[in-house]
Amino acid sequence: MLDPVPISRTGYKRLKEELERLQKEELPPVMQAIAEARELGDLKENGAYIAGREQQGFIVGRIRELNGKLSRSDIIDCTKVEPDRAVFGTVVTLLDLDTHQKVTYQLLGPDEADSSVGSISIHSPIGRALLGQSVGEKVLVNTPRGDRHFEVIDIARPTVD
Repeated sequence: MLDPVPISRTGYKRLKEELERLQKEELPPVMQAIAEARELGDLKENGAYIAGREQQGFIVGRIRELNGKLSRSDIIDCTKVEPDRAVFGTVVTLLDLDTHQKVTYQLLGPDEADSSVGSISIHSPIGRALLGQSVGEKVLVNTPRGDRHFEVIDIARPTVD
């Protein structure tokens, strides 16, 4: 059995909505197009049929992937986490000791992390290094781009999950 993967309520809801959209909105028209193309005859040279089957394969694959992610999700209410240490769901502000710039990340699961909106995976190099740290602690992170040095300057719980 696979280990549960932590996910915020918002992340779980987003995956669930994508699953429902694929099942109810995207897959039925593709299946209809395949049925119509099948009626045209020779399937080996029927471009519409081949393209439809390919698109169906992508959609069904994503549906399976989402079902797997949802089934092993451990839903966490991030607004209730204790911000005394960096844990899943907390918002951590760091001072980059090399560039003297502040960066803020919310620590989330791999299925919802998005650095463009300020969230990173707890499985990323920085995320792993931050877990369990407290305000004032210095952290050395081994990243693909080399070692980075941070100081944890704030840990907070998010206002929205």
